[in-house]
Amino acid sequence: MRPLVVLPTYNEVENILEVLQKVRDAAPDAEILVVDDGSPDGTAGMAEGWGHQHGGVSVLRRTKKSGLGSAYRAGFTEGLKEGFDILIEMDSDLSHDPAALPSLIHAVEDGASLAIGSRYVPGGHIPNWKWHRKFLSRGGNVYAGLVLGLGVRDATAGYRAYAADALSKIELDTIKADGYGFQIEMAYEIKKNGGRIVEIPISFTDRVRGESKMSGKIVVEALVLVTWWGLRDRVLRRGKRIAR
Repeated sequence: MRPLVVLPTYNEVENILEVLQKVRDAAPDAEILVVDDGSPDGTAGMAEGWGHQHGGVSVLRRTKKSGLGSAYRAGFTEGLKEGFDILIEMDSDLSHDPAALPSLIHAVEDGASLAIGSRYVPGGHIPNWKWHRKFLSRGGNVYAGLVLGLGVRDATAGYRAYAADALSKIELDTIKADGYGFQIEMAYEIKKNGGRIVEIPISFTDRVRGESKMSGKIVVEALVLVTWWGLRDRVLRRGKRIAR
């Protein structure tokens, strides 16, 4: 099966070469697509230079910063068009250990529709996170699980691999959320389409170089969207029962 690793970037010049090398070392058969949102620090050019030297790397240049969800949608669309069998998303800031790539890829090869690199299953952990961040993250995941019935402990995780046939059933143009909301919505769509989701334990490390792109606004957006999806789908189910 042909895997494609999609790396969204914005001002990751401090990290991009190390990430590319570690991805290549961990998954030498995977190709890499860097989706760059017009980084003024030269990230795209550096990635292209590495690709010219080592091969297996392409760069999708976008003119402005359009958000994580938008970058992944663009990368997935390109990957599906090019016939890749497994589409992998991961951060470009070294918070996701590329050494976990083989486990995610193997899970999809074994029949999973979505393999999530999970912090909240046995064996997964987050070293050096402050208690309030853990509380917010775990609380958000518990809330999403209860409202949407996901059966997933880490629906907000951004390190994951999709089977192309499962991903192709999702109308990517209709997925408008960003950040945490995007991750939850994608898992929810996989679940609604009857896909099988598995969680692979990972260790998540906060970025050590560069600035975080996550904001409180993105967290609030995710909680609002989860509430809306849950209410919307309950109303739709109730309407279908009444119609019968």
